[in-house]
Amino acid sequence: MLDVCLLGTGGTMPLPQRALTSLIIKYKGKNILIDCGEGTQVMIRKSGFSLNRIDTILITHFHADHISGLPGLLLSIGKSERTEPVRIIGGKGIIDIVKSLCVIAPDLPFNIEYHEITMSYEKFMFDELRIESLRLEHNVPCYGYSVSLDRLGKFQPQKALDLGIPQKMWTLLQKGEQTEYNGKVFLPEQVLGNPRKGLKITYCTDTRPTKDLIDFARNSDLFICEGMYADDSKLQKAILNKHMMFHEAAAIAQQANVRQLWLTHFSPSIKDPNEYENLAFSLFSNTLIPNDLQMTELKFEHENI
Repeated sequence: MLDVCLLGTGGTMPLPQRALTSLIIKYKGKNILIDCGEGTQVMIRKSGFSLNRIDTILITHFHADHISGLPGLLLSIGKSERTEPVRIIGGKGIIDIVKSLCVIAPDLPFNIEYHEITMSYEKFMFDELRIESLRLEHNVPCYGYSVSLDRLGKFQPQKALDLGIPQKMWTLLQKGEQTEYNGKVFLPEQVLGNPRKGLKITYCTDTRPTKDLIDFARNSDLFICEGMYADDSKLQKAILNKHMMFHEAAAIAQQANVRQLWLTHFSPSIKDPNEYENLAFSLFSNTLIPNDLQMTELKFEHENI
């Protein structure tokens, strides 16, 4: 119940055959965008996702290939007749950076609400979605993001009946909200089973491997991670520029027990990432070398409890 599209798979610069890495996630008619390099709005149009529905934009860091497309995107959102606020989240300085970029995008018909990340780890709740940020190891401040949809336990009608709760109040309890009847307050945990497995997407680019990242990505249904370099001859360059190798991303996926790994943010020097797929597959078999506009729909596991 999360629609996901990896809009592009490139790093550093857009190429004729490869757009810059960014991700869009749709849930209940609202879209979350992660990163917005040059040309991102073109890829959103190609994806079929709505510009008007972009509600939250998460920026990993302030390198051009991750943020330079923002003013054009905001202009296009404004021309889509959106008037509701757009939320932008990023590291320290995000407010000044966006305002500087938006000198060429004045008079937007909606407000921008900012959240500046100041801690190495932060958590936000937007409606039913839980968004977490983690400081990564790059040569400028950079953050990875996890987007999770938690799942409550299964509603148990007999418990509600035993407690004397009228059926008209069951819906609130099923949604995890407390209710009151005849002067008594009833809590969701009184009528729900144990929490069930939810959905989790973790996205990180521009970093060296870290132990914190393993914990951050743990049990993700989809782990989208940079593979800037593939061949072992590029390892020293990866260390110097604080990027990741194919095999390093795969090792994190394996240790974090994720369900699937999508590699992305390929160096322009990599003509065909599929030529190096075995460098990741040998460590983590459920690895995908995605194309631009790679899509998937994540659904809750079927559970009988």
